[in-house]
Amino acid sequence: MSVLTLEQIRIHPGSATQEEALQEATDILVSVNAVTPAYVDAMRQREQTVSTFMGNGLAIPHGTNETKDAILASALSVVRYDGGVDWAGEPATFVIGIAGRGDEHLEILSQIAILFSDEDDVAKLTAAQTPEELFALLSAVNEG
Repeated sequence: MSVLTLEQIRIHPGSATQEEALQEATDILVSVNAVTPAYVDAMRQREQTVSTFMGNGLAIPHGTNETKDAILASALSVVRYDGGVDWAGEPATFVIGIAGRGDEHLEILSQIAILFSDEDDVAKLTAAQTPEELFALLSAVNEG
């Protein structure tokens, strides 16, 4: 199962608002038929309850449990904002949108958490010049 393809990875030189980042994450997931457009509302609800900022410049927006019907397939969106995103007061560089069917989201979450807990890995992800380089570094998420 491939939860991540090259088309789901973007690098932006500038910054974005949290709302713009949530919308872009949803748009990417919609483009690969992983979620319905309503998924952005599920992501917003989650952020109102608890911020999905994880530290090390990473935010992992995902929907609430009540909105599982908006998820059609497991997938990720990966966007790096080199100008950063103010994520409820925390500086996020990577916004990784997660759509996970059933328990798959837990496995996906753990893969990402492992990757971003290592400062050397985070440095490599931040230094990657192209989506292709990012994809190579992130490809472990497909081996779950």
